[in-house]
Amino acid sequence: MGKCIEKMKYEIVLKNARFKESSDFILKNSEVVYYVEPGFKVFDRRLIGVPPIPIGVGNDYIMLTYVKPCYGAFVLKLPRDDEEVEKIKVGDKKYNEKHRKTRYK
Repeated sequence: MGKCIEKMKYEIVLKNARFKESSDFILKNSEVVYYVEPGFKVFDRRLIGVPPIPIGVGNDYIMLTYVKPCYGAFVLKLPRDDEEVEKIKVGDKKYNEKHRKTRYK
């Protein structure tokens, strides 16, 4: 079972941003970027946004756009969880197969 984001030790690295700004931030500041569909669950929270939704992964973090209706988009840097990273990789593979895009990692 996943973890609750609100109870995790996370860092807000960008706030009150537009979705495009948050996506660009993740692309520029992550070691590896995976792409998933809107509605994909990370830590039991469905991601909201314009596809493809980037998720950044590093040695000790997962970075994602967290949209709160009425509050806007935030980029959160969460502690890495290997189980979640594996789910993200599967989501990326499904996204790429569905859209027939090749991305190099």
